[in-house]
Amino acid sequence: MNRIKLHVHKGDQVEVISGNHKGSTGKVLEVLARKERVLIEGVRMIKRHLRKSQDNPQGKIAEREGPIHISNVKVVERSEKAAKDKDTKGKAATKPKAEKKKAAPKRKNAKEES
Repeated sequence: MNRIKLHVHKGDQVEVISGNHKGSTGKVLEVLARKERVLIEGVRMIKRHLRKSQDNPQGKIAEREGPIHISNVKVVERSEKAAKDKDTKGKAATKPKAEKKKAAPKRKNAKEES
């Protein structure tokens, strides 16, 4: 299984650039890579009605963040972890690699030469 590469990481500060929540900013809580969606703190709040239970004797309307497609989001500020990872990857890629010496071609049989 291949890892999906995305421009947004957990903890980044992002801005919504299109859609109903355009202009909203917040911190990325979770990245759903397979669905190409992100959960942003305080953006696209969804209400869910919960029935009565032992935990909620009166019932409850729970609010939580809904997913937004990753293409509608722009990074404003990288999280420290994501920035550190990007720096180390960049340095490793720019180091010159040691040149490999080519081996001499192998001979098949001594009989074929004579």
